[in-house]
Amino acid sequence: MLFSDAFAQNPEEAEGYFLFPIHPGRQNFLSGSMGEIRPNHFHGGIDIKTDQVTGLPVYAAADGYISKIEVSSYGYGYMLYLTHPNGLTTTYGHLESFAPAIAQYVLEMQYAKQAFDVKLTPAKDQFVFKRGDIIAKSGNTGGSAGPHLHFEVRDAKNNLQNPLKYGFTEIQDNVAPEVVSVALKTMSIESRINQLFGRQVFQAIKTGSNAFILKDTIRANGLLGLEFNAFDRYTGAWNKNGVQQVDVLIGGKPHYTHLIDNVPFDYQRMVSWHVNYEVLKLTGKDFQKCYIDDGNTLPLYNTGPHKGKLKINPGATYPVTMQFQDSYHNTSTLQFVIQGEKPIVNHTFAATGKKKQISYEVAEAILKISAADTGSTPKNINLFIRNKRYDLIPSYTVQSTAVYLYDLRGGLPDSMVFNGSARKFNFRQAIPNNTDYSYADNHLALQFYPFTLFDTLYLRSNYENGVWTLNDVTTPLFQPLKVTIKPEVPVTDKTTAGAVWLGWGKSRAFINGVWKDDQFTFTTRNLGKYTIMNDTKPPIVRLLSKSAALVRFKVGDDLSGLASYRAEINGQFLLLKYEHKAALLYSEKLDKSVPLKGDLTLWVKDAVGHETIFRTKI
Repeated sequence: MLFSDAFAQNPEEAEGYFLFPIHPGRQNFLSGSMGEIRPNHFHGGIDIKTDQVTGLPVYAAADGYISKIEVSSYGYGYMLYLTHPNGLTTTYGHLESFAPAIAQYVLEMQYAKQAFDVKLTPAKDQFVFKRGDIIAKSGNTGGSAGPHLHFEVRDAKNNLQNPLKYGFTEIQDNVAPEVVSVALKTMSIESRINQLFGRQVFQAIKTGSNAFILKDTIRANGLLGLEFNAFDRYTGAWNKNGVQQVDVLIGGKPHYTHLIDNVPFDYQRMVSWHVNYEVLKLTGKDFQKCYIDDGNTLPLYNTGPHKGKLKINPGATYPVTMQFQDSYHNTSTLQFVIQGEKPIVNHTFAATGKKKQISYEVAEAILKISAADTGSTPKNINLFIRNKRYDLIPSYTVQSTAVYLYDLRGGLPDSMVFNGSARKFNFRQAIPNNTDYSYADNHLALQFYPFTLFDTLYLRSNYENGVWTLNDVTTPLFQPLKVTIKPEVPVTDKTTAGAVWLGWGKSRAFINGVWKDDQFTFTTRNLGKYTIMNDTKPPIVRLLSKSAALVRFKVGDDLSGLASYRAEINGQFLLLKYEHKAALLYSEKLDKSVPLKGDLTLWVKDAVGHETIFRTKI
């Protein structure tokens, strides 16, 4: 192994230092483990099941003081940060309520700030707890998909540590990870996998309790990227969790290791570059890379000379062993063989004629063109770059389909001609990462910042029928991109108009921004399709109940979403708590002895400024 002892205990990591925060002393179960792959981040702690209910006591894991309190309808919901004498901080998320003294302090601050969402940093000696004190009740607030406690351990640099390395006996695990499949991906223009360029998936076959193999020898050439899809389970639980550590050995020698621990909090979104993001978005399957792509600066890896990529030479044999380990050292092994094989141009033709057609895709910096033809000899493709013609010869053929490979670093092609038919590309520019970079044309302007891109982006853009297309949704961004779009038809009512990201299926997301003349500027973390839409409807407010103790509303908005709300009783601020999952606003009085009585007014605004005013008498 490249890490001599991946789970070595530091003095402050001694077993027994932390108390398990839910039902300490009895077996517990997890719905989420450290480092699991989420849509745009690593899971930063463990999710502790709470018997599908809320309101369980949450215990302080160790002596400490409350260093931060957060309240939001999104993210972690109600959350506490408890800082300990050893410099570590434990966090407790999705809480239903805080301990009484904390709850009163938060309520007073919410009334002082006249806001539900607050981030508070109380004095160091204001809320001090001993190990085992009840600090909160478990809940389902924020972005939680069900009742549980989200529990983290962070160091002084805000790195997320694996809580399970602290030896919690409440979580039992004698089950080794399950390997589902591995994938190999060509990483250079001369690379081949079973004589093909691209990505191929191979299903793992279980041969023993913790042993897996691939059925056949893989024949390959050139630089390859290895990926895997695997999961882990805990004793007595059926839900799938993440794998903690992966080692790759070639011929018995260490080649690559990653250990998902000590993840910098601000780098969690880099999970989009740790996994095959395109495959995750298209299939929902999280294939983790066993190589480090350019632009990945996570401190989780230990690799050889090619950053984990496999360099396969013709005639050589490469026995591959992959070891998959969970937090309790249960280990599974996958073994297979890669045989180096020289690429060949395989002129094979289908027995029956194929319809003439041509398609292309972009894989990293390689343009792959596939052209089906009925001729007995594959034809060249005429590639045009700045009005200069280049003849692109087939790299190989498969059943009357010729495959052509072109390295985009040689210049971005404008169009191609095949068999008398012309086709235009929509390549615009090669955008480097790690720098400020601007691009503009007649329809849009883009501002890239040093951390917008993970790697060089071969920008493709198009404007048609009021829709702007920027590459596609399977290309991840690390930090935001500034976009200015220029509609051909001027928007008449700019006060209610904004950009709408047309995501997966029928999903859409409204993005507010700034109009200047007839151009709209906004920031985004998503590529794909955008359009301009008007939000013409004000928010909806419906009274659910009212009494001297409590008032409840159902709220919603058609497109742009709620931006703000405020309630007053007899002209005085009344705190309304917001649960976005239930689209619910409900009141909490500062002085519980004073009944709600008199004139109540609720103002609700959406993101474009539409306001709904609701009045009632209690």
